[in-house]
Amino acid sequence: AARTGAQAIHPGYGFLSENAEFAAACERAGVVFIGPPARAIQVMGDKITAKNAVAAFDVPVVPGVAKPGLSDDELVAAAEEVGYPVLIKPSAGGGGKGMRLVDDPSRLRDALLGARREAASSFGDDTLFLERFVLRPRHIEVQVLADTHGNVLHLGERECSLQRRHQKVIEEAPSPLLDPQTRARIGAAACNTARSVDYVGAGTVEFIVSADRPDEFFFMEMNTRLQVEHPVTEAITGLDLVEWQLRVAAGEKLGFAQDDIELRGHAIEARVYAEDPARGFLPTGGTVLRVSEPSGAGVRVDSSLLAGTVVGSDYDPMLSKVIAYGEDRDEALAKLDTALARTAILGVQTNIEFLRFLLADERVRAGDLDTALLDERVADFAPLPAPDDVLAAGGLYRQWALDRRAAGNPWAEPSGWRVGGTPAPVRTEMQTPLRSDTVSVWGPPADARVQVGAGEIQSAAAQVDGDRMDVTLDGVRREYFLAEADRHLWIADERGAWHLREAEEHKIHRAAGAQQAEILSPMPGSVIAVQVASGDEVSEGDVVVVVEAMKMEHSLAAPVSGRVELLVSVGDQVTVDQVLARLVPEEPEAAADSSKDET
Repeated sequence: AARTGAQAIHPGYGFLSENAEFAAACERAGVVFIGPPARAIQVMGDKITAKNAVAAFDVPVVPGVAKPGLSDDELVAAAEEVGYPVLIKPSAGGGGKGMRLVDDPSRLRDALLGARREAASSFGDDTLFLERFVLRPRHIEVQVLADTHGNVLHLGERECSLQRRHQKVIEEAPSPLLDPQTRARIGAAACNTARSVDYVGAGTVEFIVSADRPDEFFFMEMNTRLQVEHPVTEAITGLDLVEWQLRVAAGEKLGFAQDDIELRGHAIEARVYAEDPARGFLPTGGTVLRVSEPSGAGVRVDSSLLAGTVVGSDYDPMLSKVIAYGEDRDEALAKLDTALARTAILGVQTNIEFLRFLLADERVRAGDLDTALLDERVADFAPLPAPDDVLAAGGLYRQWALDRRAAGNPWAEPSGWRVGGTPAPVRTEMQTPLRSDTVSVWGPPADARVQVGAGEIQSAAAQVDGDRMDVTLDGVRREYFLAEADRHLWIADERGAWHLREAEEHKIHRAAGAQQAEILSPMPGSVIAVQVASGDEVSEGDVVVVVEAMKMEHSLAAPVSGRVELLVSVGDQVTVDQVLARLVPEEPEAAADSSKDET
């Protein structure tokens, strides 16, 4: 900033935005930090100090024990006084890391041990505190805005209860739970929280609210930065929060009073993550091949995705945010579902299908939310396998690509022509994560017949225009969005997106005898351990390779007994579905001979 002559630095909403040392360094250098004073960041960055600070300003806090240096013995004794269930929290950080819910006193000490270890690893500080767990909790946060002239205002609340592993997935404003009286009270508490640290700029005060006692709320923490979900507040207030961050940092006075702020309509945001719901929400990755994002009245997309963007495992898996605004909640829900149906990120597996599943849930539509709802609904989610028409489109696209490569050479054209006989179909084994089948195509794509598996033979006509493919099957027309790379084909429409892979020739025509089994990486990440050497004999279930991504370790075991051929080493970066090792099962004849030798 000094070299370029910049007057100010906007830290975004990553870790830098909540770094008190960085804010102080800016102040020393004479560069404006677009955010609160360093002291506010420091106080609110420590959960124990923050609770004590806001309590002095009559902000309600969750019953518990919060002071520095508590030993495990002191925390165990405090839990008896607070009453179970209790929630263990790290003082130095958030994002769900180091948090443990304990409802059985016999499990508390083990939970404390694990929480300290994770807190030390994530934040470099293993200080813990303990709170009573609010039953059926809802996560409701309030947006505040403060200037350097003593004005502190709130811009209404956001409902963030739909979260998984303490990570927000869907947020909305206003909350469907709060009545006007509670909204005014929780807003006043948020403003008092800001005043407790002489806050300046945009910030968010998070509260825990019982779904069964919506008039009772407790302070959780203050995020001393702009939140990812700030667009929903902008939609219902008409205020540009980033603009006001800049104005406040320039010394301007807020140009409106609390009574001037009016909440109009309803806005909902969905976070699109690079993760695979069918694999337990493991992080995914890869290269973005094509992107299609929605637009229109009441729809906003915050995204920087372009074709060629590489999605790795070093950062948060959020790819984009899709926001919808409506005159009421029902309209906002409908618009968001339509917007997500028009969102396709080809080349990377995402959670879009799961987001639409959530939006259709009866409790979500009724506004009957709590922080456990999403995890409860996961078991009922079943990804849609590639429909017949999608597999047919894949086979027709392959035929189109082969015809194009033949470039008019009749000997290279895959026509299925035979001397003195009925033309044979061109067959392709299409593999998807949930379904694989053989697609048979007779004739050119523009005038063909197609069969998926043993299904009916249908008339087909297909046209490809760039990243769009128009297919008519037995008179029913569909349009697809597609991308291809290295025998991998991604096809999407309003129902979802599917990853099709053309089986390699040697896997279609297998020779007799034992076949190799492969160990694939379930996610992009790095190899942190290899438990065997190439040539070793292993038994089914033995751990062969350990992969780490997003600070999660995944031990990958041998699917069959056999001899190992390693393809990676410790430290290697791997992609999702990359082959890490092959196992050659023992030949049945060899096993029989070995048995005879032993006898």
